[in-house]
Amino acid sequence: MVGPLIDGDAFERVRRYQEIAAEEGEVVYRCEAQPAGGWYVGPMVVIAADPRARIASEEIFGPLLTVLRADDFEHALALANDTEYALTGGLYSRSPARIRHAAQRFRAGNFYVNRPITAALVGRHPFGGHGLSGVGSKAGGPDYLLQFVEPRVMTESTLRRGFVGED
Repeated sequence: MVGPLIDGDAFERVRRYQEIAAEEGEVVYRCEAQPAGGWYVGPMVVIAADPRARIASEEIFGPLLTVLRADDFEHALALANDTEYALTGGLYSRSPARIRHAAQRFRAGNFYVNRPITAALVGRHPFGGHGLSGVGSKAGGPDYLLQFVEPRVMTESTLRRGFVGED
């Protein structure tokens, strides 16, 4: 079972995406049995033929997994990077060469290897992405607080008037 969504708007949004998913791809799994009450939406897995499909290119924030078929590893990286969003990505691999290659090429604010891609730990895993998934410094990172200050600099050339004693 998947936990509830945060509110009615999120519930309706995910349900609309599930309808879109049925139009844009092949639904291979859908769980309808959910607890009564609350904002529960069952998980869905859909295979999309078009990497530009809405279900493959928009942030959904619900239990809808879109699967894209890739010809090879390079094609998979290209598909993963071909989006306006880049919050989190992940790779499962036993190949150190592939892991290094993906770490250099995968465009995501958080790149997880051989572990789940959710549940960043505050204070241990800085969190934030690139593109439309990022706003600056990563939350929890060393520069995070700097984005909340307004830096100001005053520069004065003393050559023009020379040094003068205090008024």
